[in-house]
Amino acid sequence: MAKKPFFVAIEGVIGVGKTTLARLLQPRLEAELLLEAFEENPFLAKFYEDQARYAFQTQMFFLLSRYRQQTQHVPRLLAQGRSILADYTFAKDAIFARLTLQGDEWEMYLRVHEALAEKLPRPDLVVYLRATPDTLMQRIALRDRPYERAIPRTYIEALHAAYEDHFARDLGVPVVVFDADSLDFVAYPEHLRLIEDRVRQALGLPPYQPLLPLNGG
Repeated sequence: MAKKPFFVAIEGVIGVGKTTLARLLQPRLEAELLLEAFEENPFLAKFYEDQARYAFQTQMFFLLSRYRQQTQHVPRLLAQGRSILADYTFAKDAIFARLTLQGDEWEMYLRVHEALAEKLPRPDLVVYLRATPDTLMQRIALRDRPYERAIPRTYIEALHAAYEDHFARDLGVPVVVFDADSLDFVAYPEHLRLIEDRVRQALGLPPYQPLLPLNGG
């Protein structure tokens, strides 16, 4: 009997390691990768330089781009019996928009977001990588993307608070939370195995090992 395909999404603030974790888990879980195409947004670099001026354009581009990507790929892959591992959720867009949009722009954005979200399949599981602003700023600096050099710490602190608020709610889907401050799944294979086991356990997807104490890192 063929196993049921699953849809898992990894979430967390900028710089926490979502895409890296998705790439590392993909062969282990035998899933198709669905990666956010953030580099296609022509407003992103301008947004980090002048948030007030470019917030609406940036958010609407992301909203429609993410919707198009998920409608094109998620139902098709699941119907083909292929599992999906994404490095974002559709809901993330509203987390960012709530911080940057106000008044009529926020109301218009929210109406469009809610209408589009109703048409998309929900993930079977969300993996939330939680990290402090200190850790996030260090990792953003290490990867040194040119357009991210202008990100102020206050913005990362606000995003961190918004993500914490978001994941404190009942999202209607199972959520597994990991403390990314104490995990280095690139340097320590046992940290990656821990995450894989927790994901398998949450999905009811054998084999998985009992939870063990972490070593190193």
